[in-house]
Amino acid sequence: MKIFPPAIAGERDTHRFRLLLTVAVFIILFMASIGRTEDTPPELSALIAEAMENNQELRSIEDKVRAMEEEAPAVGSLQDPMVGIALANVPIDSFDFAQEPMTQKQLFVSQKFPWFGTLPLKERIVTLKALEQERVLEARKLAIARQVAETWYELLFIDRNLEVNARLSAIVTQILKVAETRYSTGVGLQQDVLAAQVQLSELIEENVALESKKRSLADRIGSLLNRTGSYLQENVELAMPESAFDAEVLTAKALRFSPQLEAQRIARERAGLEIELAEKDYMPNIDVRLGYGQREDTPTGVDRSDFLSVGATFSVPLWQNTKQDNNLAAAKRRLLAAEKGLRGLELALPHKIDGVLAEIESATENRKLFADVLSFQAGQLADSSLAAYSVGKLEFNTMLAARLRLERIELKSERYKFDIYKKLAELKEMVGSPLTY
Repeated sequence: MKIFPPAIAGERDTHRFRLLLTVAVFIILFMASIGRTEDTPPELSALIAEAMENNQELRSIEDKVRAMEEEAPAVGSLQDPMVGIALANVPIDSFDFAQEPMTQKQLFVSQKFPWFGTLPLKERIVTLKALEQERVLEARKLAIARQVAETWYELLFIDRNLEVNARLSAIVTQILKVAETRYSTGVGLQQDVLAAQVQLSELIEENVALESKKRSLADRIGSLLNRTGSYLQENVELAMPESAFDAEVLTAKALRFSPQLEAQRIARERAGLEIELAEKDYMPNIDVRLGYGQREDTPTGVDRSDFLSVGATFSVPLWQNTKQDNNLAAAKRRLLAAEKGLRGLELALPHKIDGVLAEIESATENRKLFADVLSFQAGQLADSSLAAYSVGKLEFNTMLAARLRLERIELKSERYKFDIYKKLAELKEMVGSPLTY
């Protein structure tokens, strides 16, 4: 066992401590950078998973991707060789194969070779098309997930609206009974009874419209999930979601992970290769031919040698003004279009994210205002209005409006909450990866 001097041992301990401290700080910073991931309700996660599994539009795009992947090696392969047979220089007076020395029975094979590097370019272009389509598939998955989420959140809000309408109908029904009693005893007015009846009829009409909208939303979810049966919404309680996001962090993630941007970058790369392919089109294609000619012996029995022939033909870009030049110009235009499309997406995406974050912030502030302030004030107004009406100091319509306003404010608070959830779903689609805060 080695014994170190106290000074050396102290230095080693200090070094170990600094190393551990550095590792600890790195871990803390790494975890802080990761943050917490925005949670999706398990009921919604199950629906999105079902949509990813069963949606036929997604399955169709997947088959297109697989088809392009299968096509790439075929595009990069040579054309099938040509094999042929022929009779050459046969005298038509006798059709005797031994009469003339140049009469031959020929067998030949030919193979066409494009210019050097053309086939790998074609294969790479088709491979990039498949990769681009795969990114389109990812973008479509995000879009369908957003559609499912937005429809599901709207369906939950409709359920809340129906609950509020049921409470309002019960309140108005109770008020109507009171108004009828007061009118029958000569204390109340007939217009109070009529006003309560009109309000109750309006609530019934609104309830019918809400039920119709609920059915339409349920059918939309069933369509996105490709279900054969109807979708039945469960009663789910959602808390107020976290909405404190850093716009710069989300923008950086979107610029890195957005499948739309990835698809556009691949399209730009593919357009560049198409220019190279168009430039190679000016070069000749080569057709190599190998032939064998068999000759008969002379009528006197003298042996005649067979013939072997080799040849090559080259394509000549004679019509390049209308063919190769236009193809090259078109390829350059496609590259410009891809670059402008990519640049447009890169410039627009940060503004879209910032806009959605502004809407989330506005909805959060409004929800807090309605839930914490206006709801309390409306409750006090409703109670005082009812007390004033009971002693004849307030008109019936004013008291009824105060009660209705209280329920509407609570519903408006719920509206803002579900709007935040829907905007978060839109934000997920833009970023292309889970949100962190």
